[in-house]
Amino acid sequence: MALDFDNIIDADGHILEPADAWEKYIDPAFRDRALRIRKHDGREVVEMDGKISQFFDVKILTMLGAMGKSAEELAAMQDMPYPGSAPFGSMDPKDRMTQLDNEGISKAILYPSLGLTWECEVEDPALSMAYAQAYNRWICDFCSDTNGRLIAAAHISLADPAGAAIELERAVRAGAKGAFLAPYTLSRIPHAHPDHDAFWAKAQELDVPIAIHPMAEHPKIRTYQRFNGMSKAGWMQNALGMQGPQQAFYGLFQWGLFDRFPNIKAILLESGAGWIGAALDRMDTTYATTLGDNVPLKEKPSVYFKRQCWISGDPDERALAHVIDYVGNDRFFWATDYPHFDHPSNYMEELEGLVAPLSEIARNNLLGDSCASVYKL
Repeated sequence: MALDFDNIIDADGHILEPADAWEKYIDPAFRDRALRIRKHDGREVVEMDGKISQFFDVKILTMLGAMGKSAEELAAMQDMPYPGSAPFGSMDPKDRMTQLDNEGISKAILYPSLGLTWECEVEDPALSMAYAQAYNRWICDFCSDTNGRLIAAAHISLADPAGAAIELERAVRAGAKGAFLAPYTLSRIPHAHPDHDAFWAKAQELDVPIAIHPMAEHPKIRTYQRFNGMSKAGWMQNALGMQGPQQAFYGLFQWGLFDRFPNIKAILLESGAGWIGAALDRMDTTYATTLGDNVPLKEKPSVYFKRQCWISGDPDERALAHVIDYVGNDRFFWATDYPHFDHPSNYMEELEGLVAPLSEIARNNLLGDSCASVYKL
């Protein structure tokens, strides 16, 4: 049974960027240092700032287009040049709109794939800004001729807060409807620290939402690195992938972002959503004790969440239906994560099951109305 709703919005879909996107779109002064895929000793490698990536090879990157693939198909893809066997709609905007039509989806907010790899390795703030700007130019062009159905989210690096504010404004003028941050910062200064206020002030002025989206993390800061042998624990790594974004999200409260910027709109993506009810209870409880004395908030955390925050859930989260009304039925989005490997391909079927027990208003909000309102679609 197809969902009977004409405003279904995918809050977090992905594309596979061309391997030369950064070379074509980067500031010419940084072209020789562009993110690229090139041949080295007869094999393809990921290159950043003229050096081979420490953490990524092209075989790993083929998984970014592996949604719904069997183990045998995935193994075969790893012998192909990037982007492997690119799924339909992952590299061409017209194909992506056809895919949306086939699935009954009205719009999709798009995020990178190859572009999720670099920020944990690039240490030069100027180069970080150049990489982010190059991607933002490319994704705005990719979405430009789609009648508002494919929506660009700008990648912003906080390596240079003043520069981040300038790039956010430039990207929004170019067509981006919001932006996203990595769950960490190059400087290791928390996202909501006053040192980053120039960026947050610009986001509030522009009235665009800012999301925290998972990205590749440096081994020294990965949340699961407290254990040995984790290089072989792929399932556990994936299951714990939500923890980095969660920590960044908690930091927005710890450093008092929402009182300094009472109109900022913050979103947490690709980290699940069923946990947020228990998390807000715990956040409020600790705020009410002496532990809350060092949190510069005038109200308990749940007040700010219900006023200024949203969270995206996965279609297969059966527990989510039980917390939506408790937290606030206008606080939730849903997302496909298409075409990434760590979610199943039957997301529309799963979505039907997720919304089935919801009230009509909660159902419509989750499917697209809340997302449309936040992003002003």
